[in-house]
Amino acid sequence: MSEQDSGSRLLTREGSALVIIDIQEKLLPAMSEVDGLVENIIKLIRFAKIIGLPIILTEQYPKGLGRTIKEIRDLLPDLSPIEKTAFSCLGSPEFRARLEQLGASKLIITGIETHVCVNQTALEALDNFRVYVIADAVSSRTRENWRIGLERLQREGAIVSSAEMIMYELLRDAGTKEFKEASLLLK
Repeated sequence: MSEQDSGSRLLTREGSALVIIDIQEKLLPAMSEVDGLVENIIKLIRFAKIIGLPIILTEQYPKGLGRTIKEIRDLLPDLSPIEKTAFSCLGSPEFRARLEQLGASKLIITGIETHVCVNQTALEALDNFRVYVIADAVSSRTRENWRIGLERLQREGAIVSSAEMIMYELLRDAGTKEFKEASLLLK
C-alpha cells in the first residue's frame, strides 16, 4: 500500500512543496522572535534538500523591502525568488505556474507575516491544496498578530504544525539513510 493509499492523515512527500514567504532584509528585523524563525526555516530548507522536497521562495516588493536574507540565499543559490506585490502568493501568476509545474497538492508554508502574506496565501490555497502552516517558522511584528493569524488559519482548515513535527512526519522511519542525515537537524 502506497503512502497516498494508506488513508492516513499524515503528510506525505508526494505532491508536497515547501513555501518560504518573504524572509527579506528590511522586513525581517521588525518581526518577533527572529532567531527561532530563521533557524527553523534554515532547518526546513536543509531537510527539504535531504528528502528531495521542492522549494518555492517569494519576495514581496523587493525594491522596497530588500532581497531574501543572505542566510537563506546562500542555502538556495540556484533558486530565483518569485517577486510579487500581491499579499497572497497565489496573486502571482509565476507562483501559480510553479505550483502547477511541480504538481503540488500540499503546501508547507513558512515566512512572514503570519497575519498578512502567510494568512492570505494559506486561505486562498485552501480551495485547492492541503495547507500546513509551520507555527515556529512564521512570524509577525507582534506576537498577538502571529497568534490571531494562526488561530484563523486553523479555524479555516489549515493544519498548524511545527518544523520538527513536519520533519518527523515526512521521515516516518528512523531506520533510513535520510533519517540518519536529518537527525542532525533534529537535535
